[in-house]
Amino acid sequence: MTASIIAACRSAVVPRGGAFAALSIDALAAPVLKAALAQAGLASAQVNEVIVSNALGGGGNVARLIALAAGLPEHVAGLSIDRQCAGGLDALLLAKLMVESGTADVVVAGGAESYSRRPLRLRTHPDGRPPEPYDQPPFAPWPDRDPDMAHAADLLAAHCDITREAQDAWAIESHRKARDTTPAEAEIVAISGVARDPFARRLTPALTARAKPLHGTITAANTSVAADGAAFCVVVSERMCRTLKAPGIAILGGGTRGDRPELPGLAPLVAIRTALDSTGVCVDEIDCAEVMEAFAAQAIACVTGAGLDPSRVNTGGGSLARGHPIGASGAVNAVRLYHTLYARGGGTGIATIAAAGGIATAVVLRA
Repeated sequence: MTASIIAACRSAVVPRGGAFAALSIDALAAPVLKAALAQAGLASAQVNEVIVSNALGGGGNVARLIALAAGLPEHVAGLSIDRQCAGGLDALLLAKLMVESGTADVVVAGGAESYSRRPLRLRTHPDGRPPEPYDQPPFAPWPDRDPDMAHAADLLAAHCDITREAQDAWAIESHRKARDTTPAEAEIVAISGVARDPFARRLTPALTARAKPLHGTITAANTSVAADGAAFCVVVSERMCRTLKAPGIAILGGGTRGDRPELPGLAPLVAIRTALDSTGVCVDEIDCAEVMEAFAAQAIACVTGAGLDPSRVNTGGGSLARGHPIGASGAVNAVRLYHTLYARGGGTGIATIAAAGGIATAVVLRA
């Protein structure tokens, strides 16, 4: 039994403090979930489960919150997961497992993140000192192997001999492709009047050269901005595909793997190899790929190391030109890949993303 995606959509990705800044996580995500079900031709009562990746929330069960806000029946419990940036693709793989095991016919899987409305975090001290604010939690138990993400990206650039000029060139091209691409009408759900990713701009080498360094070769120009967004895929069984007469795009397989925590940008190489080996797909068979661009250095290392054809990667631009809504970014990539394959009329694609702590996920789709 093969699980297939029969509908996929997302919100625009909007930098924090922008048009989505006033929206709660459920107000941002519920319209996207409802639109995905409408595209699939499914009633809310037919949904067995909703799986939502969220990395910056304050706990609770955001999947349940979103399901109820979207008008799904109360029997849909909702499953929230946190594997940081990788969670959106992990939600898709969990949906595949549920459907192929026979425990569900319809699972809505994706991610939602509001960087603008994320709660503040405070670290308490046993000696009674006042709580201390923090932004990044620990991702490894060893401080010397748990660098800040910009520092980790700079270590990766040095490890792979990727210059700042190469990173800037990648960022310039990502923005160009995004500006030159009009997403499919079915891809983006208009929320708060926003129906297109607003961040892409006309970058030049002169502009990127003036960008403020964050750490070494890593700058504001070759790093994704923090953003708000939501994305969902409707994953169904073969039986449901036949009932709906929907061809669907098959989730062939995938994998999540860990690697060195101090070089998280290399983890996608292990995940891609796992995904291709498990599906029997060769890298030369990949017609299109969505590779996360949290940092340009990360994307370059991933594409080069995996042997992907750069002309087939992020053909509509990547997160450098959109923004990075942490827990939703993997799902955004999956939605982008779905619509790219649909527009091509077929083919095999892969989506991959790295996450803090040295982990990554890759998913292979075939239309």
